[in-house]
Amino acid sequence: MDFEHLPHPAPVPGETRQQAIADPGFGKLFTDHMVVVDYDADEGGWHKATLGPREPIALDPAASVLHYAQEIFEGMKAYKQDDGALALFRPEQNARRFNASARRMAMPELPEDVFLDAIRQLVTKDREWVPTVDGGALYLRPFMFATEAFLGVRPARQYTFVVIASPVGAYFKGGAKPVKIWVSRNYTRAAPGGTGAAKTGGNYAASLVPQAEGIENGCDQVVFLDAVDKKWIEELGGMNLFFVMDDGSVVTPPLTGTILPGITRDSLVTLLRDEGLTVREEPYSIDQWRADATTGKLLETMACGTAAVVTPVGTVLGPDGEFTIGSGGTGQMTTKIREKLLGIQNGSVEDRHGWVQAI
Repeated sequence: MDFEHLPHPAPVPGETRQQAIADPGFGKLFTDHMVVVDYDADEGGWHKATLGPREPIALDPAASVLHYAQEIFEGMKAYKQDDGALALFRPEQNARRFNASARRMAMPELPEDVFLDAIRQLVTKDREWVPTVDGGALYLRPFMFATEAFLGVRPARQYTFVVIASPVGAYFKGGAKPVKIWVSRNYTRAAPGGTGAAKTGGNYAASLVPQAEGIENGCDQVVFLDAVDKKWIEELGGMNLFFVMDDGSVVTPPLTGTILPGITRDSLVTLLRDEGLTVREEPYSIDQWRADATTGKLLETMACGTAAVVTPVGTVLGPDGEFTIGSGGTGQMTTKIREKLLGIQNGSVEDRHGWVQAI
């Protein structure tokens, strides 16, 4: 698909941009441009691809996304390599997961080559926005939503795909320090047969009240249990979990349809096995988590995701009490795997699996 490049009437001046990306925070600063591709089932599908100024999106009040929530998105990053070049990390996996989400939400799939081309074109255009702060990257947000104006309950026939970019620093304040987790007993994130494995906004909206509950109790994140037995650990509001045991094994909850198949999660499974550890994808209960932490069988708990990379879990708190993982600090394996993953992404560690794609 050919992308039409639209001129920007007033891009951010270079000096202003440099001041902004010196301390970008997370998700509050945006680059000059965005990609837009339209879909119309009655006009042959995907068409009219543009790369132009980032600007507000006009929507009819009856646009079906506003009423029936047909919306999906991805989260990924462009990294500055040690040699100054830019690279993406496993972007084809984001393209595939994006289409898996589209299928679950009754939306049209976007050809993978169009998805990847859109990402590369935006990063190339706004490459000067990549921050040089420690852990900095250009966070990319591809998303798609239904635009057809109608109030009938059926899949829409018109959609818009957009990619925007945000210069970011560390996701958690203080960097990779151990986080405190709140166990949600009153709320669940997803149920069997639901949309838990799709990256759709409704899943995150459902996590906001329990997340606020966790913050009120002095925690950084919330961990959700399964919707049936209310005992099996699933995931955090936006991250997957790994449990490092004293026998050289690592447990992570299995992908049964209620957990988002994280790309960072998949990468950690591979990297941990590269370290000689046995990774078991199997159910792990909240009671077992507490027992293993209390006896010392559990050495470390790691949370992982594109935004936070790899983050140690230090303390777990809930209505049933509180327990600490290890000494409550950052464990050796968490540090090692985090540094290895970041090293692959920035080019300082050998990419043995072909995950990094230069732009």
